[in-house]
Amino acid sequence: MNIIFIAHSHLRWLVLLVAAAAVIKFAIGWLRGGAFKGMDRGLAAGFSGAMDLQATLGLINLLWLGFSADGGGFTRYRLEHAFIMILAAVLGHLPARWKNAADGIRFRNTLFCILGALLLVYIGVAALPGGWAR
Repeated sequence: MNIIFIAHSHLRWLVLLVAAAAVIKFAIGWLRGGAFKGMDRGLAAGFSGAMDLQATLGLINLLWLGFSADGGGFTRYRLEHAFIMILAAVLGHLPARWKNAADGIRFRNTLFCILGALLLVYIGVAALPGGWAR
């Protein structure tokens, strides 16, 4: 089961990479008044998909460690981390609500949803023992 934990720990960097690309692209699109095209939809979907994969691996890890005899159980910091990260994943999916909105609104709202999700990710990882140094 250690492989799930390792995958979950390293996947966060892919999530951050996709998020950084999306933040830059959506900020430029919003400020320049560009059209929301296929690449933009792909970046938003890539971010939410990466968040989903990360949340799935995290939930598997939480349940495995929580129910195993030597896994330490359901500690408070694990449950807080899981709750915050699920909120971040939900926030990553909110841009789908504006699929029929004007391009400027889509860029703005998607940008703020991703930034909000990143803030929650930062808080959620910082809640763990060792925080970002893990």
